[in-house]
Amino acid sequence: MRADVGDRVVWRAVRTTRAHALGGGMLSIAAFAMVATFMTLIMTKRLSAMIALILVPVAFGLLAGFGGDLGPMMLAGVKDLAPTGVMLVFAILYFGVMIDAGLFDPLIKAITALVRGDPVRILVGTAALAMIVSLDGDGSTTYMITTAAMIPLYRHMQMDVRKMACVIVMAGMVMNILPWGGPTARVMSALKLDASEAFVPLIPAMIATAAWVLFVAWRMGLQERRRLAALPEDAVDEDASGEEVIAEDPATDLRARRRPLLWFNLALTIAVMAALITAIAPLPVLFMVAFAIAMAVNYPRLEDQRERIATHAANALAVGGMVFAAGVFTGILTGTKMVDAMSATVTGVIPPALGPYMAPITAVLSAPFTYFISNDAFYFGVLPILAETASHYGLSTAEIGRASLVGQQVHLLSPLVPSTYLLVGLAGIEFGELTRITLKWSLGACAVFGLACLATGAFPLAAG
Repeated sequence: MRADVGDRVVWRAVRTTRAHALGGGMLSIAAFAMVATFMTLIMTKRLSAMIALILVPVAFGLLAGFGGDLGPMMLAGVKDLAPTGVMLVFAILYFGVMIDAGLFDPLIKAITALVRGDPVRILVGTAALAMIVSLDGDGSTTYMITTAAMIPLYRHMQMDVRKMACVIVMAGMVMNILPWGGPTARVMSALKLDASEAFVPLIPAMIATAAWVLFVAWRMGLQERRRLAALPEDAVDEDASGEEVIAEDPATDLRARRRPLLWFNLALTIAVMAALITAIAPLPVLFMVAFAIAMAVNYPRLEDQRERIATHAANALAVGGMVFAAGVFTGILTGTKMVDAMSATVTGVIPPALGPYMAPITAVLSAPFTYFISNDAFYFGVLPILAETASHYGLSTAEIGRASLVGQQVHLLSPLVPSTYLLVGLAGIEFGELTRITLKWSLGACAVFGLACLATGAFPLAAG
């Protein structure tokens, strides 16, 4: 009897969803076409990500007949991301001052001594360091600290910095599942779960996926070892000391070093990280104040302050501009209801016969949904519908919530994630390059995470 009632409820929900999907069919087509056009343009290097984020949604918004409303939509999207943009700009300036002052020199020297010029050790060490730093749950600081520590070594060894960015972002994806990270917190909020229900059963899957990231780093390290072996014998000095690696880095300005202030800078950075974790102040304010203190103490002369700001202004402007451009994209995507149309189209094509398999279906859907639309739109808009449908087949909301986190292994590659622009900016590569080199490995991470969840019972293959 329960199955019959459940089937009727699901059929009614599906018919309603399909009606909305048909009503917004053209809008849904426009939304998918917009996303496909954007991805094609950036991956084929026809446009930079910043330009595509602005021009593509404007063009499709005009074609969809929203010309008169696009301005307010774009402004709303920019306002939503403004705090993130401010935070990233001042975080770049803060960590730029710390790099200039030599805060990360001891770490660079220690890593240089540990890896002994071996590309495999360098890439595996990069992944491990990124996962450790990611424990604070903030992707931006992970990217800045890990990149600052590793990129001088990559440049000295003439290694491919795209692979460095790949393993760093993949490490961040694994640790993004932590309860104090954004996605899991959204799941707990949307489905009224606590950490013991939503997160604890996922720990074995996280461990398995972390092992996958280390495997990817090992594979890439072997590729780099073979490539470097083919270079002339004197092309790379594998025995260089940490001091030599730092001095050779073109980004190093030895005149800017403030070695006597190392302990002050370390204490200030630890205080910033502690404040970040405890959330005692909004992140934009936190980094603005920290930057001002760091600049005033390390470079009290006005001329030195101007020089340091000018040194990092290009990177800060590029990342900040990218964030505001992403605000244009999300503003139009949300304001035109394209997000709703996409959600209705995808959920509306799930037949009731697949109801018992809603957990793995949710896991599969979570990857494209969290890639093409925001986490908020998926976890607060789509996930409750999927959980309600699944409940009629005996699946718990906790199981569906855990399944919805599988897609986080590709989420950070989304053009709608501001912190990823910080990573590509620090690495000096294009967004499309990061996507091309990382996507297949990230999809592999999704498979590993999902299969590990099934194997450990985090969510079932089918309702019992």
